[in-house]
Amino acid sequence: MTTSPPGKANGLGLAEEIAEIRRISSDKSRRIQGITGQVKILALNALIEAARAGEMGRGFSVVAQEVRSIGSEVEAIAKALDAELSGRIASLQDRFRTMSEATENDRLMDLALNAVELIDRNLYERTCDVRWWATDTAIVDCAAGPTRENAAYAGERLKVILGAYTVYLDLWLCDLDGRVLAHGRPDRYPGVIGRNVSTEAWFQEAAALHNGDGYVAADVARQDLLGGAQVATYCASIRAGGSASGHPLGVLAIHFDWESQARAIVEGVRVSTEDRPRTRVLLADAQGRVLAASDGQGVLAETVNLPSAGQASGAQRDPRTGIVTAFHRTPGYETYAGLGWYGVIVQKPAG
Repeated sequence: MTTSPPGKANGLGLAEEIAEIRRISSDKSRRIQGITGQVKILALNALIEAARAGEMGRGFSVVAQEVRSIGSEVEAIAKALDAELSGRIASLQDRFRTMSEATENDRLMDLALNAVELIDRNLYERTCDVRWWATDTAIVDCAAGPTRENAAYAGERLKVILGAYTVYLDLWLCDLDGRVLAHGRPDRYPGVIGRNVSTEAWFQEAAALHNGDGYVAADVARQDLLGGAQVATYCASIRAGGSASGHPLGVLAIHFDWESQARAIVEGVRVSTEDRPRTRVLLADAQGRVLAASDGQGVLAETVNLPSAGQASGAQRDPRTGIVTAFHRTPGYETYAGLGWYGVIVQKPAG
């Protein structure tokens, strides 16, 4: 069951209590001023009657004048009290609003951090996978001697891996020239074998790795050879003998099924039921390009405004629209430093 964030209900109750105090104060001040107005009228009538009575009404005139003076003094006190209470209550409301906004901003930044941490933990595992599978005997043998038999065996091995790891769309074994020797899903993605991927940035970076311990994490992109699917490609160097220090034989590229996995993360961030229609949860790269969105809009096309370099987290409110954009840069996970991505929460004002 989804509940309101901690402190939210109490905060709303306190705001309502302050508003009620302001209403009571204003109401009582108006009543005091009304009564003093009546007293002043009575005092004026008494003065008139005292004047008519002449010498006999002189003493009563003094009393009436004093009552009139007291009424004026009470009225002045009531006005001063109303002004001071109104000012104090307005100041209290402003302070409460500022505190509430700061608390809400912190909560949204925590949600943004949660989103980017979840994907980083997921992608950390991808860096482990690719380096491990690059040492697989079938992969190494095919890269070292790309015969028809070795390629077929490597393809079968990659198919087995894909059967166990459903987060991948495909795994490609490439030689040092960038030619795909084997992959795991020839039935789903025909025409991959023999294609040259040497112009891909991820291949060029992977071919330049110094040893088998390194890896390449590419930006999310659409891969034409995989039907235009959104993929996060991770690569490692295939080395002679499966050793990290062996001479390079090729590149193993694993294509992470980005769209479905990222969507599950942004849609799974714990936003309350009442806040969800006005809230977007995003993952964005270091340049602010939207990589995933809870509403499915703008992926790989939209850019969100993010802070200048050096600010790891924060929240900014548009003074015109009241829309809050909270963000948190990836802290990385274990040996995965991340790519400088951000979790982003964009929330419209309530009501």
